Amino acid sequence: MIRSLFFITMMLFLAMNCANKAGPIHDDPPKQEKEIIKGLSLVAPPSPFDNNPMTAIQQVNADWIAVIPYAFCKMGTTDVVFNVEQQWWGEKEVGVRETIRLAKEAGLKVMLKPQVWVPGSWPGGIEFKNDEDWEKWEASYKEYIMHYTNMTKSIDVDMICIGTEFKQSEVKRAKSWRSLIRDIRKVYDGKLTYAANWDCYQYVPFWNELDYIGVDAYFPLDESKTPTQKNLMKKWKPIHQEFQKLHKKFKKPILFTEFGYLSVDGCAGKTWELEKQASTLPHNQQAQANALDALFDFFEEQPYWEGGFLWKWYPTLGKYQDHGDNGHTPQGKMAEETVRDWYKKL
Repeated sequence: MIRSLFFITMMLFLAMNCANKAGPIHDDPPKQEKEIIKGLSLVAPPSPFDNNPMTAIQQVNADWIAVIPYAFCKMGTTDVVFNVEQQWWGEKEVGVRETIRLAKEAGLKVMLKPQVWVPGSWPGGIEFKNDEDWEKWEASYKEYIMHYTNMTKSIDVDMICIGTEFKQSEVKRAKSWRSLIRDIRKVYDGKLTYAANWDCYQYVPFWNELDYIGVDAYFPLDESKTPTQKNLMKKWKPIHQEFQKLHKKFKKPILFTEFGYLSVDGCAGKTWELEKQASTLPHNQQAQANALDALFDFFEEQPYWEGGFLWKWYPTLGKYQDHGDNGHTPQGKMAEETVRDWYKKL
């Protein structure tokens, strides 16, 4: 009898011990890790590629590219002109299709980013005094966006950016933007974003209609010649607090649809002013590398941030390059190693 009781007690003890080691029966499913977009904004070339540009893109550990079929709109006019003979090969549909084909063959993802070039101004300057002119412009812009949206029926695109930096239109004509988003979704079932300028992203009224809050992150942080990473990290904190508020409000991740720095003194300051004189400013690779290093270091751990697209990357370095060696591209500079290391880590 004693033996039987001892045997039963031991069996119960072993069963309970095994159950404890096994853990709870109803574990919560593991949380899915967010996808960090490690992107480059590819400069559209004037003629077909000399060599496949995707090899160099992969070598810096990028996994997305932004493909930009430009359109043009003169201030004061309502016509958005695109896919015309005078444009560079890479800006027209023929070049866009080939660029996307090569990217997909290389295993890269693609954000299609139709973007309007406004000579002597910028998209945020587009404004009209009456509804009639606004409606004409909106009809022309819709034709442009839907042309490239319809193209995705026959070629794989992972995301579409529906517009870039229309500071006036995005607020004053929000109803039209919502209508455009609905029309795009009838044709395209991938992710959508919009690229708001750094100074007005908080006021875009249609973030709830999109998948990402897109920000062109040219925030003026520090105008010193060679800002330190430590100081830049401090400068990001108040901006981070604004991002947190927006993320909490809309429950959408934040994507840097553009980010980057010139390789000149003071590059973490007012980019739009530096660009006007960039080719004459002192060259400073360290400043560019520090600024990028601080951006990645600050945002990598932020739960709302899902990466972005570095501005910019040339298929053939040295050809048709803006601002010479002082431009935004990290290619052939200290910043290229910074990007490679961070894109490997993220």
